[in-house]
Amino acid sequence: MHEALVWIGGGLVIAGTLLSLLGAGGVLRFPDVYTRLHAASLTDTGGATLVLLGLGLVSGLQLDTVKLFFCWAFIMLTTPAAANALANAAYGSGHKPRIGTFQIVPADKNIPADDGPAEDGPTGDGSSGK
Repeated sequence: MHEALVWIGGGLVIAGTLLSLLGAGGVLRFPDVYTRLHAASLTDTGGATLVLLGLGLVSGLQLDTVKLFFCWAFIMLTTPAAANALANAAYGSGHKPRIGTFQIVPADKNIPADDGPAEDGPTGDGSSGK
C-alpha cells in the first residue's frame, strides 16, 4: 500500500510541475497583463496544490505532512490576494485589457466607424438582384 501511495504521489508531483510549466508558457504567450496574471495565478495555485499533495502522499503521516499543509494554506491565502493587488495596480496605472484583436478605448476618442462593404443585393455582385 505504501508503494502505491509513493507512485501516486510521484505522479501528482509530476502533474503539478507540468501544470506550473504550462502556466509559465501562458505568461509568455498571452497578450496583456490581465490574461498573464490569470494564467499565472491559476496554474500557480493548481500546480502547488498537486505538488504539495503528492509530497504529502510520499512522506506519509508525519510532521512533514503538517508543514506541507501549512505551506499549502499559505499559498491558497496569498496567491489570490497578490493577483488581485497586481490587477488593481495595473488598472490604476492605465493598462487596458485586450479583447480579441481589439483594444478597449475610452468613449471620448473619436474613432471613425467602419460601415463595412457597400450594400450588395442577394446575388452578392453589387446588383440589386431583381
